[in-house]
Amino acid sequence: MPAFKDMPLSVLNLSPVNEGETPGDSFKKSLELTQHAEKLGYNRLWVAEHHNMEGIASSATSVLISYLAGGTSSIRLGSGGIMLPNHAPLAIAEQFGTLESLYPGRIDLGLGRAPGTDQTTAAALRRHVNSGEDFPARLEELQRYFQDPASMAVPPQVKAVPGAGLDIPIWLLGSSGFSAQLAGQLGLPYAFAGHFAAENMKAALQLYLDSFQPSEVLDEPYAMTGINVIAGETDEEADYLGTTMKQQFLSLIRNRPGKIQPPVEDMDALWTSQEKAMMARWEAGTIQGGPESVRQQLEEFSSNVPVHEIMISGSVYDQTKRLRSYELIKEVQKQSTATAASL
Repeated sequence: MPAFKDMPLSVLNLSPVNEGETPGDSFKKSLELTQHAEKLGYNRLWVAEHHNMEGIASSATSVLISYLAGGTSSIRLGSGGIMLPNHAPLAIAEQFGTLESLYPGRIDLGLGRAPGTDQTTAAALRRHVNSGEDFPARLEELQRYFQDPASMAVPPQVKAVPGAGLDIPIWLLGSSGFSAQLAGQLGLPYAFAGHFAAENMKAALQLYLDSFQPSEVLDEPYAMTGINVIAGETDEEADYLGTTMKQQFLSLIRNRPGKIQPPVEDMDALWTSQEKAMMARWEAGTIQGGPESVRQQLEEFSSNVPVHEIMISGSVYDQTKRLRSYELIKEVQKQSTATAASL
């Protein structure tokens, strides 16, 4: 596994909608973030499918990917992820076939099996809700649509146009062992949702590595994990900025998700002692601090977690501070490289 100084870094953008703003504002800021990430040298940026959440605007995921790709030139864009049980595999093949045709060589298709929403909304999306047990069959159907019809012994009656014959990387996403094992068995790249399920991270990643079988896609396993990273000019500033994300998680604990809130000086005025204790689950997947602290934490993380790439999420209310956080992360990686070179 690469050391932090050599590790590709990517961005997970949840298209946050701040209090007092609209989804349109979120999309403009998402484009600004994507352009900033491209300039800084981040490897890829993914957006995630969520529904019925005022604070997340990326429900029409493929549409947003197209908007972001159209405003950039080189950074890879993709889904982190498309919740496949919500959709007909043919529709996803056509959507991502369209994206790949518009922006060749830049599109990733990350797939999850959760609904990305509550059960009532899932029923509105799917009409028939299941627990994702048919995910492997849906995945197999989707993969068939991307095959070149000319290479198939029996020409298919239904083709994805566009989509058929295009080389679109498929990733499996997960927060437990199911997708990790399936990705390994199928020889696909795997991304773990460490930004909200850090307690399962090492076990799921190791299961993927242990289950991996070479395929036409990969000769060797390739694992990525998401983590929350908030970098400030100082530890104190990062702690202050981080209260926005804590409020976001608190709203999920209370089952009252809303728009993204500005940072506060004192979280103890907002949560109970029991709620504070419950936050430990999310804080386990969070790195925050000033530049030196973030560098040390990321170096330690990279040496202890078996991944090839890190995808960074960071819910910062102020757009300027959000962009600066991603800038500081790349700066400390360069410092890590320089330090290693001097040894």
